[in-house]
Amino acid sequence: MRILNSKLNIIALLVFSILTVGTVGYMLLSNYTFIDAIYMTVITVTTVGFGEVRPFSAEEKIFTIFLILTSITIFGYAISSFSEYLVSGKLFNHFKHKKVEKKIGNLKGHTIICGYGRNGKQAIAKLKSYQRDYVVIEQDKDLIEKLDLEGVLNIMGDGTTDEVLLKAGITNAKNLITALPSDADNLFVVLSARQLNKECKIISRAGNESSYSKLKIAGADNVIMPDKLGGEHMASLVVTPDVIEFVDRLTLEGETTANLEEISVDDLPEIYKNKTILDLDLRKKTGCTVIGYRNPDKDYIINPDANLTLVEGSHLIVLGRPEQIKKLRELF
Repeated sequence: MRILNSKLNIIALLVFSILTVGTVGYMLLSNYTFIDAIYMTVITVTTVGFGEVRPFSAEEKIFTIFLILTSITIFGYAISSFSEYLVSGKLFNHFKHKKVEKKIGNLKGHTIICGYGRNGKQAIAKLKSYQRDYVVIEQDKDLIEKLDLEGVLNIMGDGTTDEVLLKAGITNAKNLITALPSDADNLFVVLSARQLNKECKIISRAGNESSYSKLKIAGADNVIMPDKLGGEHMASLVVTPDVIEFVDRLTLEGETTANLEEISVDDLPEIYKNKTILDLDLRKKTGCTVIGYRNPDKDYIINPDANLTLVEGSHLIVLGRPEQIKKLRELF
């Protein structure tokens, strides 16, 4: 993309330069007005064959010959460069990327995913099931082509750089998930993202336990270790298999499974502010059940009392079947 922009800029600069040189030259050599000078320059460089404003002297003819030869060279270079981009598909890619960047620029509160590996794909599947907006950052050209075919908004580049994060809309993003295979790369992403957006929630993958504290210090809100979680999960299936299978079913999307949903009290209608859970009457309106409450200090209350007051900055954790969750989303 930089090469494309560079060549286009060079061509534009050369065309502007030849028009400027021709106009100034005719004004100095022939004492033409600006309009007459630009007119002579345009009909000369385009070789349309119109007559001169008045007969040329020897010096003016030599200057005109120079102008014609130079313009032919410049326009030949411009045509060849344009043809090269047209045939190679770079011009199409240029406009495609501009279109994608415009779409990303219009997003607010979206999620950025760095890395389209195993963890990145799982994150995308979950976000897609909840109909959340997301942008993927990936360096692998083959994976980018796959994302394009699937209609996924993406940016090709290194997520550890500020430039790529800005293209992905980090300043307007609500969340960032960095699932790169290298802990060092994830650390750079977290540092860059935290500097560009202080309010963004950052979730990072970690492969080594030694990286956990470093990522937290760098600014990650949550650090996930897939390998550790996998081992604990397998052991839990031995110790409490029914409990774990039930919990797993809560997070699956399907017609017969139950789902968990999070509701921000700040997003509730004004009439419910500073009211109680009982006043919401979610069970009657949607069939869902409130099973958890997180206060502004991020302390969790399991199975909260119905008379608990809903304050700003708190969240409700709700359990329900898919059709009940759908109704809940429609109401709130």
